[in-house]
Amino acid sequence: MTETVTPTYSNGHSMVGALRRVLVCSPRTAGWHQRERAVRWRDLGFLHPPDFEKAQSQHQILCHELESAGCEVIELPPALDLTLDAVYAHDASFCTDFGLIVMHPGKATRVAEGRNHGSFCTRLSVPVLAKIVAPGSTESGDIVWLDAKTLLIGRGYRTNPAGISQMRSVLSAKGIEVLPAPLPHGTGPSTCLHLMSLMSMLDDRTVLVDLPMLAVETVELLRQRDFKFIEIDPSERETLACNVLALGKNRLLAIEENRKTNDRLRTAGFDVRTFPGDELCINGGGGPTCLTRPLLRL
Repeated sequence: MTETVTPTYSNGHSMVGALRRVLVCSPRTAGWHQRERAVRWRDLGFLHPPDFEKAQSQHQILCHELESAGCEVIELPPALDLTLDAVYAHDASFCTDFGLIVMHPGKATRVAEGRNHGSFCTRLSVPVLAKIVAPGSTESGDIVWLDAKTLLIGRGYRTNPAGISQMRSVLSAKGIEVLPAPLPHGTGPSTCLHLMSLMSMLDDRTVLVDLPMLAVETVELLRQRDFKFIEIDPSERETLACNVLALGKNRLLAIEENRKTNDRLRTAGFDVRTFPGDELCINGGGGPTCLTRPLLRL
C-alpha cells in the first residue's frame, strides 16, 4: 500500500466500473490494538471485543484481493480522533467527478472521520467539492449511483432530510438528480442499517437485494428502471450477505461466510472472490463496500 498517487481523481459516478484506486483504513490505523479505543466496542455497537490480530489479518487479505484485481490501495494515516468504526472507510466521504464531498455522519462519534478524509484526500490532489454540515447528516453507506446522472440516497437514522437537501443543492448544479429512498426502522437507531445494507449494485443492470427490507417506493423505482434483482439467502441477512463490492468486469468481492448467497451470484455468472470477515466485518457491522472508499472507477 502507498500514500502517493497520481492526481487523477475522477470517481466515474459508478458503483460498478473497474475499481482502480481505493482508500482504506486498517484496524491498526483505527486503533483496534489500543486498549483505550478497544474498550469502547460495546458503545460503538460491536458484537464482542475486537480481536485485533485476526481483524488485521483479514484486512490484509482484503487488500490483497483488491490489488490482485488491479486496484491501487491507499492507507489513511492514523489520527488521534479516530474510533474503531474508522475501519469502515466508505461512510465518511463521497467521491464525485467534481471532487470529494465530506460527510457529516449521523453517528456522532464518526464526525471526525470526515475531516480526516477531507484533509488527506486534498494531499492526494482530490479537491474538496463540499462539506455537509449540521443539522444535516449523511453517510455514504446510504448513497448509491444508479447511473452517472442519478444518485439514490437513503433517508434513515444516519442520513436525514437536511443532509439529503444539502447533497441535492451541491449536485443539482452539476446536472445530477438526487432521489430519496426511505429506509426501514429495523432494530432502531443504534443499529447501522444503511441503504447499501439492503442493495448492492453488481453491474449496470443487476442489483443484489434484501427484498423484504426495501421500501416499496425503492423497489418500484428500480423495476421502472429495468434493474434485474438477485435476492440474498435470507439466512445470511445478519452476516451482511447483501454487502458485496463490485470490482468491475463482472468481478465481485464478498464475505466468504455467506456461501449460499455467493453461490447464487456465481450461478448468475459473476466471478465472486471472497475473504474471511467474521471479525473484521460481521463483528462491527460493515462488509466489503463499507471497508473501501473508492476514489477512481473506469
